Amino acid sequence: MKWLRTLGPGMITAALVFGPSKLTITSKLGAVYGYSLLWIVVVAIFFMGVFTAMSTRIGVATNQSLLASVKQKWGKPASVAMGIGVFLVTTSFQAGNSVGVGIAVGELFHTSPVPWIIGLNAFGISLLFFRSFYKVLESVMVILIFVKLFSFATTFFWANPDPVEIAKGFTTPTIPEGSTGLIIAFIASCFSIVGASYQSYLIQERIRINPELRGTKNDSTTGIILLGGMCSIVIICAAAVLHPKGIAVNSATDMAKALEPIFGSNASTLFLIGLFGAAFSSLIGNASVGGTLLGDALGLGSNFSSKSVRYLVALVMVIGATIAIRFGKLPLELIVFAQSVTIFVVPFIGTALYMVGNDRKIMGDKVNSPLVKVVAGIGLIIVFSLAIINSKELFFNNPLFK
Repeated sequence: MKWLRTLGPGMITAALVFGPSKLTITSKLGAVYGYSLLWIVVVAIFFMGVFTAMSTRIGVATNQSLLASVKQKWGKPASVAMGIGVFLVTTSFQAGNSVGVGIAVGELFHTSPVPWIIGLNAFGISLLFFRSFYKVLESVMVILIFVKLFSFATTFFWANPDPVEIAKGFTTPTIPEGSTGLIIAFIASCFSIVGASYQSYLIQERIRINPELRGTKNDSTTGIILLGGMCSIVIICAAAVLHPKGIAVNSATDMAKALEPIFGSNASTLFLIGLFGAAFSSLIGNASVGGTLLGDALGLGSNFSSKSVRYLVALVMVIGATIAIRFGKLPLELIVFAQSVTIFVVPFIGTALYMVGNDRKIMGDKVNSPLVKVVAGIGLIIVFSLAIINSKELFFNNPLFK
């Protein structure tokens, strides 16, 4: 029970990172390339685990927030830029979460997604105004993690995958022709620096509610391993079911529709329940990240008991729902804007995490060890490399900039 009580923050991070876009990317990886790219899950999860653990130690080591530490090291403009950048990124991508949750439930009940987008966003906003929002958030996210696990694990057993091919996919790294773009998209979304940085806020909120937890172990690793497990299961299911038949997947609902003629409506229903879990957890979690960091950057507070923070979280949900209802999807221009901001913000956040984690004055005995410095440094190189590759794709190969 003691161990279970340490899981909350890591589970929240895993739940908010595994959203509808992740479900689409993993489904496509398996459908197009079979089992051959399972190894990239291990790579992405390894570095995600390193940065999430670092963020956990930052949250425990100091009474001030991550942005307060950034302000201490580099001044107020740096912390404000970081907070506004994260808010813009999360707000831009929130429409995709609203669309995902609306389509998942709409497909389940054969109705329009719009009433579900309105209703589930309203429900998400209502959760903000519970006296202890953090406890509600933790409970909801843990439940949704297990909903997703049950949904995808059941699909996994129906799919009857080849264990030899699974082992080969994990242990024999290959890069099939034409797969580079999907590999980059997966690593960039799974190795989520924004999600990792939020871990420090979750840990501090947990300690604020129960101060005696500061001296106990806070397990972030289990949640990140579960994130990797969910990604792997979806890739394996798509590889076993869709790849042999050459069925293309362009959205998570395509995966659900493809399962129905093979395994029947029950399989499709289960997968849609998993999609709902992925979309709703990201709907709440993504908004919480944007609202919390903007509130912190503007000096309005960084804990969930602050009314200003709750209003900012609600604002992210309202904007996302409005765009989803107006356009029915995430507009291309908004995707380009979000990617543009991400390219500049994520490397900065990663560097800030790394430098704060290396600062003995802030971290004390929880400062990064020499091994963590080396491994996290490699992770930082990956983050900058992805930013350079993405900027080239976005600004030089995008028709909007030609």
